[in-house]
Amino acid sequence: MSDDSSGSVTDSFTETTTTSWLSRIGQSILGVLIGIVLIIGSGVFLFWNEGRAVQTYRSLAEGAGSVVDIDAGRVDPANDGKLVHVSGEVKTTAPLSDTEFGVSSPALRLVRSVEMYQWKEESSTETHKNLGGSEEKVTTYKYTQEWSDRRFDSAKFKRPDGHSNPQMRYAYFEATARDAALGAFRPSEHVLHLLPADDALRVEPDAAAKAAARLGLKLQAVDGRFYAGADPGSPHIGDLRISYRIARLGPASVIGRQSGSDFAEFQTHAGDRLLMAKAGIVSAPDMFQAAKDENRILTWVLRIVGAVVMFIGFALIFRPLVVVADVVPFIGDVLGAGTGLAALVLTLVAAPLVIGIAWFFYRPVIGIAVLLGGLVLGYGIKHVAGGRRMAAVKPAGAS
Repeated sequence: MSDDSSGSVTDSFTETTTTSWLSRIGQSILGVLIGIVLIIGSGVFLFWNEGRAVQTYRSLAEGAGSVVDIDAGRVDPANDGKLVHVSGEVKTTAPLSDTEFGVSSPALRLVRSVEMYQWKEESSTETHKNLGGSEEKVTTYKYTQEWSDRRFDSAKFKRPDGHSNPQMRYAYFEATARDAALGAFRPSEHVLHLLPADDALRVEPDAAAKAAARLGLKLQAVDGRFYAGADPGSPHIGDLRISYRIARLGPASVIGRQSGSDFAEFQTHAGDRLLMAKAGIVSAPDMFQAAKDENRILTWVLRIVGAVVMFIGFALIFRPLVVVADVVPFIGDVLGAGTGLAALVLTLVAAPLVIGIAWFFYRPVIGIAVLLGGLVLGYGIKHVAGGRRMAAVKPAGAS
């Protein structure tokens, strides 16, 4: 066991296991079945993602075309059921409180975050192939002490003895204003929950002293947050850091279905339900553009995830060939590189093909236009290249 430069304790040990060649073959055959499932699943996922992206895009376009800007100072019954956009100052009459620690503040949302100093297990494995096809794995388990807002279950550690984490005495807590007013409107907790609580709320020493007396804890205020423990400079397992964030009172913008003096989700014909809230005075076009940008980013992230899963699936299908060749490790390594390249090529063909089919299914007009454009471009390139070849072989002196 040793101390790192940050003062946290580090502990580690290694474990060596050997898997026979026949066992590896059996595992690789099972991996083929898993690979097939992953390929099919990733294909379905990629197809679904294109449909989700199109539905969200159409829903946002529909909303942008039908949203009505209204005055926050008056609830017009004629707008009930319509998709509306309203901006203005959001106010409350009573502060939000965390009664357990006696913290309160005028805010739209109050969030308590709790971190515990605890053991964390990490592992890394080095694999060595032996002549004859067996495989030796050397796994190093490393235990470090660090802060985390979720408890690591030490009972599941490879070596739980000496690395026990207690239960967290306090948990995440959130309070949302129930009396918020946006002009004449009364946005519900469901709407306010969409506003980010990203402003830090500092706790003062007198608040820590009062909470410590009430709870019977060794509690102090350190860097604007509660510290439950003996010494913040030398934390021990089980010590807690408790901090607060708020969504401040002030200007906000909401897009949703007017429901009396509240806002609810607006069901579009395209399929999505629209309800958005942003801090500050934000126009409806800007809110819809931000939602479109988020949809575009999410679409690409999910495309990459689907392609990676598909690559893993193809690699698993080729795995038995590599294991068989591992009788001579060098040959197995060469074949492994080749099958990895083959899996990559298949993924680069199959994933775009699934996405292209989805485009034809969900966006037939655009899909056909892209196909025709590609054919015209290909024909043009071929025609230009053919003309150049003819010019190159034209007889000397020909006019």
